[in-house]
Amino acid sequence: MSSSQSDEPQNPSPDPTTKTPDQESTVPSPTNENNQEHEEEEEGECGFCLFMKGGGCKEVFINWENCIEEGEKNKENIVDKCFDVTSALKKCMEAHSDYYAPILQAEKAAEQEAINQLNKEKEAAAAVPVAGASDSGAEEQKPATSLTN
Repeated sequence: MSSSQSDEPQNPSPDPTTKTPDQESTVPSPTNENNQEHEEEEEGECGFCLFMKGGGCKEVFINWENCIEEGEKNKENIVDKCFDVTSALKKCMEAHSDYYAPILQAEKAAEQEAINQLNKEKEAAAAVPVAGASDSGAEEQKPATSLTN
């Protein structure tokens, strides 16, 4: 072996068009530059929020979101405070049901599950004996006796 060669295989030089994972996020692309403002606005937003803002009810959703945040910040009852904006959001979603169908279906399923759970609780409460009543019901099954016998 000559002194210019080593026992280790030489790696070919990396392809200059190939990006490593850490370069992908830092290398600007036309898409990233055009959407920079949009990304800053959405930084840290949940998938649900992004979905809601992707449809025809973006502005109504933002109003709802702001109401909820303000109510939480001020420790207000958000159900009462945001009733009108919640109703407006639901109406908007129904008007754009082609886009919001997955959310509307999930809401309907959750509502039905709540109704089912409430019915189960009512049935369980009805099956529990009333306090002070006999557990065996023996008093109700005793034959009537006469005082004269």
